[in-house]
Parts: sequence; C-alpha cells; structure tokens
Amino acid sequence: MTVVLGIRCADGLVMAADTQVTDSARGMSYPATKLHRLGDYGAWGGSGARSVLLDLENDFEGNAVRIAKSGEVAHTLQQLTVPVLRHHYDNYIPDVPGEEAGGTPSAYVLVGGYVHEAPFLIEINPSGMVSNYEDVGFHAIGSGAPMAHQAGTLLAHFRMTERSVDYGVVAAHRVLQALAVTSPSVGGEYDIARITAEGAHYLDDDEVAAVGEQVERWIDLEQRALDELFD
Repeated sequence: MTVVLGIRCADGLVMAADTQVTDSARGMSYPATKLHRLGDYGAWGGSGARSVLLDLENDFEGNAVRIAKSGEVAHTLQQLTVPVLRHHYDNYIPDVPGEEAGGTPSAYVLVGGYVHEAPFLIEINPSGMVSNYEDVGFHAIGSGAPMAHQAGTLLAHFRMTERSVDYGVVAAHRVLQALAVTSPSVGGEYDIARITAEGAHYLDDDEVAAVGEQVERWIDLEQRALDELFD
C-alpha cells in the first residue's frame, strides 16, 4: 500500500510519503523512495506501475527548468506524462500464460511546488487527466489515499491552510503515523518535503525524528484538553 499526500499551508506546501512497498503477488515488502525532487522548488510522488514512475522520474528531472518557467504547470506536466502512459499501455500484455494476476501499467502522480511564487498541488490520473487541489488544501494518492483523506478530514478543524508550513509538516507526519498504525502495508521511514516560495527542503532522518516528537507533544496536549473538558 502506498500513500503520497500534499498539504497546502498559509505560506507553503508539504509533500510526504511512506517508504514501504508491498508486493502482494510475491508476498514481500521492501523500502523504496516514493517522494522525489522537482528541481529546487517542488516535489512529486507516484503510486502504481514502477516502470511508469521511473520513466516519469527521468522526464521530470530532465524538464525541471521547463516546468518551473511554465505558465501552465498542469498542461506541461500533462504533456510529459501522457506519452509515457501511452507507451506503457501500448506495450502491455494483460494475459500472461501461467500468471493468474499481473500488474497494470497505470499510475497516479501527485506534484506540489511553486511557480512564479504561486503554489500548486496537482494530480495526474492514469487517464492523463490533471486536477488542481491547492485550493482544497489537501490531497492524497495511492491505495492508502482513502484512509489518508479520512485522517485529513479529522484534522480539518485545525485549519492547516491558515497556519505556517511548520504546522503542515507535523500534520503530514501525524497522518502517515495514523496510517502506519491502521494498516501494516503503510510504513517504513517517512519522506517529507517542506516547500515555500524560497524553495524545497527535504527533511533528513534527524529532522523527521524531531517532527515525530512534536507529534507526540501535540497528542499529549489534546489528551490533556480532553481530560479537563468536564472540569
């Protein structure tokens, strides 16, 4: 199970993902990076066919400057993604002798960043359609997306779109932590990117651990407030 999520904050964006890949057909799981750099100003993550995502990683990396200078980021991302999807669809063999079930060449992509000092949070689905979510403030893709959206809804009253990106980083960590508890196929280390108009910063292991401590403090404060609710 995979989850990649984006949170819009008052002064930036947060992109985050788990790092555990589960291969149900082979009965195994292994760590993998699901959150990738997009030049100096953004990040993206994907869910689905790894061959598609690898091709997109190469294309996005090679066109980071073009994307940054684009007047229509969604259209530029679509122009890069659709040919990759078509190539894999055209060369996909759905029925393989001796294989009961195979993968599919479909993939979802979530891209977040800044262009011309304006934030964007864009999903590209397996049909090549693009959807903007920066106005919504939260979006997630992957098989863990429904649970991520539920967790995001439960945190909605904290109004992350009105708070600084530092709060968004803690919220992203808390959502991933909640999913790791409820689903054993979501886990591993957390990849988190803090993105503002000045650029993208990818948290290292020590910084992620420090965010985890802030999450525990947040939970303790909530528990204390609940304990005192009827005093």
